[in-house]
Formats: sequence, structure tokens, C-alpha cells
Amino acid sequence: MTQLFAIKNLTAGYGARDVLHDLSFSLDAGLFYGLIGPNGSGKTTLLDLMLGNLKPKLGAICFNDRLVGQYTRRELAREIALVPQDFRINFDFTVLDVVMMGRHPHIPRFANPTARDREIVDRVLTELEITDLQDRLITHLSGGEKQRVIVARALAQDTPVLVLDEATSNLDIQHSLSIFQVLKKRCRGQGATIIAAIHDLNFAAAYCDAIILLNQGRLLTIGPPREVLSADLLHQVFAIECQAYEEPFSGAHQVAYRY
Repeated sequence: MTQLFAIKNLTAGYGARDVLHDLSFSLDAGLFYGLIGPNGSGKTTLLDLMLGNLKPKLGAICFNDRLVGQYTRRELAREIALVPQDFRINFDFTVLDVVMMGRHPHIPRFANPTARDREIVDRVLTELEITDLQDRLITHLSGGEKQRVIVARALAQDTPVLVLDEATSNLDIQHSLSIFQVLKKRCRGQGATIIAAIHDLNFAAAYCDAIILLNQGRLLTIGPPREVLSADLLHQVFAIECQAYEEPFSGAHQVAYRY
């Protein structure tokens, strides 16, 4: 496999406060990674570093054998797309306008979208089943509908890497499953790399090839769901009583909690 990200002795944070401490690991291309950990463990900070939104205090983070900080914003936008945790648009753009924004890194300045840009946007609208929303104003949508549009915008960016920060937090189970199916298809069919911060451990277990487990700003472990999502590790990190097992209906590794 091709190494995509190389993270070496990485320490980072905000102001005088360090959030991540001495992280070292690598991520390979073409895999679906789940990023898990308690609130405040550094998940969003790590994603910000990958996206070039934050600079390391110590150590280095490389993307395709090049320091992330050496890329221009436009260069990174052609390689990595983001679905943020919080996204607000207060202007009356249509859904079609917002999804087309995903094509901006590929459109020369002052140029109009090409037929290919429109084709990609149409395909994504169909993929996420939001074609019927395309003429509606983004400000008139529900929270769940807006979130699906923001996922569509990232998919329209058509990058080899897709980063998601709790991308399905506002969605019902039907649309959450639908989006994860689309992501898995991108990973398997097109060789895309998915890196997703996920609170739902069972979604992470069912869809991810590997799990990155952070705790108190440190990397606890990285590996297949069956190894990372064990009862002992989850009790250690989340202080919960649970049982990990292979669920026969879905065929996936899952976690059952004691309520």
C-alpha cells in the first residue's frame, strides 16, 4: 500500500495549551479510517493538522511525502475535502450553488463551471438522493438536509482524500447509513481514502478498515476494529461496561453496552 500521511513526534495545540502529544503513526491510501476517542481527546485538532488549518508545535505531518505546510490552500483543496462538524451559510444560496462550491478548487479564476463540473455535481446530487432539493434555498432546509448538502459539496470536490468531522451527527439512521454506504463505495470502487471522526462506535466498527483511538491527546492504538474495539480498551478509555461481539445479522464487529 502507498503511505499517504506520515505523522512523526507530533505535538500541537492552541496558544499555550497542547492538545496532542508526541503522536507518531502513518496512514495508507485507499482505506476507511475511523477516528475515535472521548470528547476533548484531540480528534478535531488532528483533522485540522491534516487539512493545514493548524501548524504543529513540534514534529511533522507529511502528506504524499511533503510537509502539509508546504502546500498552498488550493493545492490541498484538490487533494483533501472536508465535511465539518459545524457549517453555517447565512446567505440565500440554492442547494445547487452550495454543491457547486465543491468544484471551485478545480475551476480557474473568473471561469465558469464546465460541462464536467456540472456532470460531477449532478452525479453527487443523485448519489445522496437530494436532486429534489437542488433549487431550494440552503437557509430553508432542516439541519439534517443541510448536512447532506455539505456532504454532497465535499463529494463534488472529487478529491482522493475525504475528511469528515462527525458528518452524520444531525442525521437520522436512514440517511446516516446511506452516506456511509456512499463513502464505502468511494473507498472500495474509486480507491478514495476516508478519515472520519465518529462518535458511534458501531458505525466505526461496521464501516472502517482501521480505527485510530485517541485518549487525552495521545495515540492509544491504531488497528482493525476487532482489535481496537475490545471491551477492555473501551472500558479503559470511555469508562463504560460493554461487550464486543460479532453480530450475525450485519456480519460486523459490534459493541453492546450495559445500560
